[in-house]
Parts: sequence; structure tokens; C-alpha cells
Amino acid sequence: MKKLLAFLICLLPSTFCLAQQNVEMADGMRADGKIYVVVAVLVTILLGIILYLILIDRKVSDIEKKLKKK
Repeated sequence: MKKLLAFLICLLPSTFCLAQQNVEMADGMRADGKIYVVVAVLVTILLGIILYLILIDRKVSDIEKKLKKK
């Protein structure tokens, strides 16, 4: 618990440093409405990966059940 607290305390100043940066590309994409396309693509990819992992887990579980019956 102490290590986690120390890690978070060390991590906190770096987040403030990163938060101060002004990213011009993100502002431009947000102004053009392209940022929503980027977010939609990322969400789609993440949902696809999660769905794939769930399907793989079900298949592995079925195979494990079949092996236990033998």
C-alpha cells in the first residue's frame, strides 16, 4: 500500500506538467470535427478487441469442459 501511494505521489507532478501543454493538432481536429471520427475509430477497435477476447474465452472454456469430461 505504501509503494502504491508513493508511486501516485511521484506520478502526480508529471500529470500537471503534461496538462499544461497546448496541442495544436488536437485543437485543429476538434475545430474541424475530425476528432469525433478518431474517437469513433478507437472505440470501434477497442470494442472489437474486447468482443474477440470474450469469444476466445468462451471457446477455451468449452474446450476445457470437454477435456474434463474425458
